[in-house]
Amino acid sequence: MKLLLSVLFFSFCFSQTIVAQSKSQTVLNSVSTKIKGLKSFYVEFSANVKNSKSGLNQNQTGKGWVKGQKFYASYGGNTIISNGVKTWTVVKDGKTVYVSDANSNDDENMNPKKLMTLWESGFNNSYTNESTLNGKAVHVIALTPKNTKVTYKSITLYIAKASNDLSKAIMTSKDGTVMTYSVTKFTSNPTVEESKFVYDRKKYPGYKEVKE
Repeated sequence: MKLLLSVLFFSFCFSQTIVAQSKSQTVLNSVSTKIKGLKSFYVEFSANVKNSKSGLNQNQTGKGWVKGQKFYASYGGNTIISNGVKTWTVVKDGKTVYVSDANSNDDENMNPKKLMTLWESGFNNSYTNESTLNGKAVHVIALTPKNTKVTYKSITLYIAKASNDLSKAIMTSKDGTVMTYSVTKFTSNPTVEESKFVYDRKKYPGYKEVKE
C-alpha cells in the first residue's frame, strides 16, 4: 500500500511538472513569435543591481532600437551599434571601441532582440503562477540554466497576459546579487532610419579601436 501511494504521489508530481512546463512554453512561444514577427521595435528599460552583503545598490537605464538583424543599444555609459555584419561596442570608461563580427556569441547576447527572447536556448522553464504587475495580469515563469557552471541560478520572467509582452525579469546570481530589469516602454514597428545602425568614428574623438 505504501509503495502504491509513493508511486501515485511521484506520478502526480511528475504530471504537474509536465503541465507547468507545457503552459510556460506556450506563453514563451507566443512572446517569441510576436517579437520575431516585428519589422522593428524600440524598447526602454530600467535596471537595478543589488547585493545586500556588499552593500551594492545601483540603478541604470537603457534603450534599444532593432530593425531586422541590426540594432542600436545604450546602457549606462556604453553604446552598442550593429549593422548586421559588424558590431561596435563603445565603452565610455577607458574611451575604447571594440569591433567584432555581428554573429559572434558575445554580440548576440547584447542584441535587444536576443535579450527579449533569451529563454529560447540554454534554459528549462516552468510556470509559477499568474499575478499582477502595475495593475496588469501577468504570467510568472521561472527559468533555470541547463549549464550549472554559469554565475546565476535563476531568472524569473513577468509576461503581460493581455499583450504577450515581457514586462520584467529578475536574475538571481549565486553570490546573492539580484538584477531586476523592468521594461518601461515598448513600441512595435517604429520607423527607424538606417543611419541609426552606422558607426561614425567622428562622434567618438580620441577613442581607441580594438578588433576582437
